[in-house]
Amino acid sequence: MRKVIAIFDIGKTNKKILLYNKHLEVVYSSSINFKEVVDDDNFPCDDIESIEKWIKEEIKTIQLKNEFTIKAINFSTHGATLVYLGKNGNRVAPVYNYLKPLDFDFTSFYEANEGVEEFSRKTGSPAYGTLNAGLQMYWLKNKKPHYWSRVRYILHYPQYLSYLFSKKITADYTSIGAHTAIWDFDTMQYHNWLEIESISLPKPKSGKKATLSLINEQEVFVGNGLHDSTSSIIPLLESLQNSKTEFILLSTGTWIVCMNPFSKEALTLNQLKNNCLCYMTPNRQPIKSSMKLLGKLHDEINIRLSAYFGVNINYCLELTLNKKLCSELISKSISIFHLSEIKNDFEIDYFSSFELAYYQLIYEITLCVFNSINLILDSKNNLKEIYISGGFSKNCIFAEYLTQMMPEQKVKFSDEINLSSAGAAIMMSRYLN
Repeated sequence: MRKVIAIFDIGKTNKKILLYNKHLEVVYSSSINFKEVVDDDNFPCDDIESIEKWIKEEIKTIQLKNEFTIKAINFSTHGATLVYLGKNGNRVAPVYNYLKPLDFDFTSFYEANEGVEEFSRKTGSPAYGTLNAGLQMYWLKNKKPHYWSRVRYILHYPQYLSYLFSKKITADYTSIGAHTAIWDFDTMQYHNWLEIESISLPKPKSGKKATLSLINEQEVFVGNGLHDSTSSIIPLLESLQNSKTEFILLSTGTWIVCMNPFSKEALTLNQLKNNCLCYMTPNRQPIKSSMKLLGKLHDEINIRLSAYFGVNINYCLELTLNKKLCSELISKSISIFHLSEIKNDFEIDYFSSFELAYYQLIYEITLCVFNSINLILDSKNNLKEIYISGGFSKNCIFAEYLTQMMPEQKVKFSDEINLSSAGAAIMMSRYLN
């Protein structure tokens, strides 16, 4: 039987399992979607019970088929998601959606921690509400004491999925550093507000550490899990570690995250006000980044355009690349969709065809990305390459716009289609033997 690493790549929409061989090649993959359920406030959230069941069944099925021997398991998931456990190790609260609005005034919290601007700078976390996982903890403690009184452990989403097999309470730097507002980038340790609030979190471990566990009577090394956007940059950092070429990674999906692992300058107030933040690699290296909800906006607007023009929702993938039209729209520099305002209100009858509307949409998305890239570059930089991974790596119109806007840089698609899962597999590669 072939030895493999099993990776669960859990996105907001798609949930995937991929098996990697010793050459870190995908030898099997499968994906599934789950309908959302609602939390105790009737707001949509992940159906965590179905996800757990699917993960366990997938592993058991692969083991029973005897085609592959699973030597290691790891997890890559979206961020800003916490799981609260009681003293018996069971969940004690819903797995809240990071898009859930928090009915809470955090003014006093920020005032007690040097003000919103200084706190955001220290933690590399703009004031994002639910997207700041630490503020979710603070909110739960103050708004839902009936849950909080039962909480013994708090795990980020990747570490909870790892816990299902290892039964170990762990933390990792990639999840902690993902706009959580719990890490102090000045001291490179947990921010002291956690201690003041009597919130105890696990000490983070190296991303390459794993726990030997018995799963269905087979010994398997279980990784701690990783935040997906940060995991996606690992294959590039590994493959280019002996190169001096500076690059930016665009991790695209529901969010488009621009990541610059070469920045040496501290976050500025202007950057924080424009959605810039810091992630962390498994080795605690800060990654200056910018994130915007452009993938979600793309999908929502594409649905409206498709319905209005009477075309299939996937028709945008069939459009022929028109470089001349790209150049024309760049030179006109007109905003129709106003994506920075995230209002999703526009005059749809402005367009005479789906093609013109879609090209305008991608132009405005690319312009947002172009501005985001320039925001996270140091004053002295030597940017040579821009890699695109995720959903927009299939969008040749997006790549063409970016190429025309940044002619001095090479725009590339990553050779690895599943960068986030590949990063998680790299962390476990030592356990194949």
